Amino acid sequence: MRNCLRCGTQMQEDCTVKVEGAGYGVVLSTEESKIFSGRIGKPKVAICPECGEVSIYLEDVSKLKN
Repeated sequence: MRNCLRCGTQMQEDCTVKVEGAGYGVVLSTEESKIFSGRIGKPKVAICPECGEVSIYLEDVSKLKN
């Protein structure tokens, strides 16, 4: 459960980021110069139903702990 950093309301989790007009999504990576290596996963989004704050988070952080 995520709470909004601005107003403290419980956020709606497991939303996604979609790129309008494109057939690809967003992937987080630890290596900017390489296209396919260093991928750590797809971001998830939580949205506050009270104030509209958007929080982008990574559900599985195990790939960051190397």
